[in-house]
Amino acid sequence: MVKALVLAGDGLNCEEETKEAFRLAGAEVEIVHILDLLEGKKKLNEFHILAFTGGFSSGDHLGSGTILANRLRTGFEKSLLEFIDQKKLIIGICNGFQTLVRLGLLPKVCWGVQSVSLSFNDSNRFEDRWVHLKASSFCIWTKGIDHLYLPIRHKEGKFISFASIPSQQIALQYIDENTGQPTQTYPANPNGSDDAIAGICDPSGRIFGLMPHPEAFLFRYQHPTWMRQLLPEKGEGLKIFQNAIEYVNNS
Repeated sequence: MVKALVLAGDGLNCEEETKEAFRLAGAEVEIVHILDLLEGKKKLNEFHILAFTGGFSSGDHLGSGTILANRLRTGFEKSLLEFIDQKKLIIGICNGFQTLVRLGLLPKVCWGVQSVSLSFNDSNRFEDRWVHLKASSFCIWTKGIDHLYLPIRHKEGKFISFASIPSQQIALQYIDENTGQPTQTYPANPNGSDDAIAGICDPSGRIFGLMPHPEAFLFRYQHPTWMRQLLPEKGEGLKIFQNAIEYVNNS
């Protein structure tokens, strides 16, 4: 049975939705408080998948994901790098994405070295809206997905890279609904991200960070027009989690 660990505590608030996403995808899921990991009460090597959830870790003081990343960097390096060396899967959603880049796990595993950033939206306000996304099949999590329609809710989601990101590692881009092409135009690109980037993966395709919330679209009635459209019973976000389970089962 595929086992997924969903991180909780420290101001995070999307653990129940993320747990449900993995459960629906076929995993055995456990929500684990960060202190239980740091204190060794729960072992990361018991799991196949690690999920960094959305929320406001430590109130986003010092920048989104910064304090959480520092806590993990000083007390969890060995376990996390061993987990990665074992070719297991990691996803970071919204605040989780911010944490992964600050840890130095994206766009490549370079522990403690940050080479990209997620900064304040160009609108200088919290953005809560649905966006159209183009996906890449290189990333294990987005394999076989062409288009996604998912909600975003963040104030620090502008992706900034200090060097070019290899095209295959650009897992998700904000696109114009009418042209289907990546765009810098607001509100289709809700934060002004470089190259319209909404999510990236590492060179292996196993570590994935994204600003949109796939765990917030698991059922048709979560779609903003579900009362006016005939939609599939399952939401588009579920496929991301199903891809992860399929990968582990076939590994």
